[in-house]
Amino acid sequence: MTFRSRFLLVSSALPLALLCAAASAQRQKAPKKPARAAVAAKTDTFTRDIAPLMGRYCNSCHGDKGASADLSLTPYKDTASVLAKRKIWERVAANVSAGHMPPQGMPQPTPAERDRIVGWIESTISQADCRLDDPGRVTLRRLNREEYNNTVRDLIGLDLRPADDFPSDDVGYGFDNIGDVLSISPLLMEKYLTVAEKIAKAAIVTPEEKGKPAKFAGSRLGGSSVADFSETDGRLLGTERGEVSVEHAFPADGEYTIRVEAFGQQAGPEPVRMAMRLDGKEIGRTEVKAVQNKPETYPARVRVSAGKHTFAVSFLNNYRKPDAPPPNDRNLIIQSIEIRGPLGANGQILPPPSHRRIISVQPSTPATEKQAARKIVGDFARRAWRRPVTQDEVTRLTRYVQMARKEGESFERGVQLAMQAILVSPHFLFRVEIDPQATLAPQANNPKSKHLLGSYELASRLSYFLWSSMPDEELFKVAASGKLQNPDVLTAQAKRMLKDPKARALAQNFAGQWLQIRKLSQVSPDPTRFPAFDDGLRTAMRTETEMFFEAIVRDDRSVLDFLDGRFTYLNAALAKHYGIAGVTGDRFRKVALTDKTRGGILTHASILTVTSNPTRTSPVKRGKWVLEQILGTPPPPAPPGVPELADDKHGPLTGTLRQRLEQHRSNPACASCHQRMDPIGFGLENFDAVGAWRKTDGDAPIDASGVLPDGKKFNGPAQLRAIMLEKKPQFVRTFSERLLTYALGRGIESYDKCNLDEIAQGVAKNGYKFSSVVSHIVQSDPFRKRRGDARKANTKKVATRADR
Repeated sequence: MTFRSRFLLVSSALPLALLCAAASAQRQKAPKKPARAAVAAKTDTFTRDIAPLMGRYCNSCHGDKGASADLSLTPYKDTASVLAKRKIWERVAANVSAGHMPPQGMPQPTPAERDRIVGWIESTISQADCRLDDPGRVTLRRLNREEYNNTVRDLIGLDLRPADDFPSDDVGYGFDNIGDVLSISPLLMEKYLTVAEKIAKAAIVTPEEKGKPAKFAGSRLGGSSVADFSETDGRLLGTERGEVSVEHAFPADGEYTIRVEAFGQQAGPEPVRMAMRLDGKEIGRTEVKAVQNKPETYPARVRVSAGKHTFAVSFLNNYRKPDAPPPNDRNLIIQSIEIRGPLGANGQILPPPSHRRIISVQPSTPATEKQAARKIVGDFARRAWRRPVTQDEVTRLTRYVQMARKEGESFERGVQLAMQAILVSPHFLFRVEIDPQATLAPQANNPKSKHLLGSYELASRLSYFLWSSMPDEELFKVAASGKLQNPDVLTAQAKRMLKDPKARALAQNFAGQWLQIRKLSQVSPDPTRFPAFDDGLRTAMRTETEMFFEAIVRDDRSVLDFLDGRFTYLNAALAKHYGIAGVTGDRFRKVALTDKTRGGILTHASILTVTSNPTRTSPVKRGKWVLEQILGTPPPPAPPGVPELADDKHGPLTGTLRQRLEQHRSNPACASCHQRMDPIGFGLENFDAVGAWRKTDGDAPIDASGVLPDGKKFNGPAQLRAIMLEKKPQFVRTFSERLLTYALGRGIESYDKCNLDEIAQGVAKNGYKFSSVVSHIVQSDPFRKRRGDARKANTKKVATRADR
């Protein structure tokens, strides 16, 4: 890239600084809530109905002095004081509803009194929140790594995954697509510039590069049990474990020729032999009789699907006898690997499909280049920026084509430069949602008022929610017609998109984070205790859970199947791990669960493994996971200075794991939380630390019984799942809240609660179908609307146009 080209591209990226500043300014809490005088002015029902119950059942522990958990409830005298500390009272309602409070051994309210306390808190807070009628405001946010990769894939048709080299995305509210945490560092800005050039060169072939194969010098090859061979800049394979490899993005399905330039250091009774493999599958073997001063090329022709694949060369017949006269050491040296294709009928390298997609018209004469450039660049920018482009924007972008031609470069090279400018623009990197006031007169609408998103903004919200990627052409067309603002049309598009293979992104990105199975790549069970656990089983565990989630989405099943679905997906390795017969081969298939030991996600090995310790199970982690991810009632953090299963003041903890936890729970500082977490974890103790079924823990029989704080008893995972199903309203609300958080890219605030109630109620009325959750989310005000920003002047500085 010339200095001038680089300078212009950097100039194109400069608005990122302004957008980053604007995003920082947007990271604010909701406007201060109005006074609740209208709520509290009536006869104060808190003073009359709730305060006496608090005094009878709560204030003995939560009084003024030595308040348990540092929470005193005595200062709250009326409804207004409760509404001023709504977060505290939401926790009170959750704990009283679940039976966690008052704790065992203390006077308990009757069921009617318990319902009165919870009902008053929830209805009072809900009424106050619903008066706000606030759809919220999503912070200006950039594409995260998965969204960037998927957008590039759908934009140019090549699965390059360039963002894999970006810094990791931060996580907020359990997800990595939250605007408040998606910042941009100088390193990431430099990465944007670098990968934009790589994407443009991969997508478009210039005349100078046409027909050239991809060539990888030996020194660039990775591998195992290899060494540099400095005499020829190659790689030396000196053992039978020696292998060199290269990962290559094959641009299209088709025939490819792969050529390996190599020679051998010959020794012993036979020549050097090597094997060639593609993604671990052998595609050829050959003898390498060539020597150092006359290396030879060894070809293999293979059909390859589009996408990233790994080609490897391995050494097959090592020979080394130090005591024998030379030559006494046989080695293989790889000089280079060359990949040619996809090949046409005449053996010539075809341009990638991305080239034909982007270069939609070819100028026939120099006079027609300007018109062709405007067509090509305008179409690409419209799709990349996910909204219509103005004539002025197209004019600025086509200057890159004109600049390249003036410097004697090809038309295609000019288009590459324009592509790079488009890909480093904030309009590509950010999902920009602009308030109408940014282009209206100052006396126009109240800047804090809510308004509908623009049709193209709504299309992007929908596609990044369901696909983690850009809208397709059908969604663009519906947005252009204005019909997407119709809730029925919006729902129909959502249901169409759920049936598209790209909806797998929900399993990979939403479910992977909601269920925390992304952590599987980081766990390391003790190999001496769990020798069956290897990378193959690790992958199978994650695949099972993702395919289970995909089936619920694809078949529009009830979300209650997450709690006790009577099927799963297994291959031979995972079926053996589960003790299920009749499953053979590496391919996953749907398997009916005929006994009650397993059912739903709670008994998936993926979840049981990530909620265990390396050497043993963890009832605490498993119980905490259920409380957080399934029931939406996370326990507070452990008191400071209390390590896991610490010895108490009376001496070391002894006995089985269950007995040690019961001793741990006798500590008053630990009891209130552990009586919520531990029983749930005990119900899953029949599964070891990698999810295999067991009846004993060492020499002791497993005791999988438990009593929940509300008094419900169970024994074993089947009865535990039955209790979870009884809590389906709580689960559906929790699941809806998690999915709404992911869909919006922000945390759920108090003013969202009314919408969340409507979503959960609507899902129950529609048979708990997965599509019903999605439909109610996309029709909700938080998804379709946006609160304005009082800082209009700042908004004007960032927004160059209303991308409506």
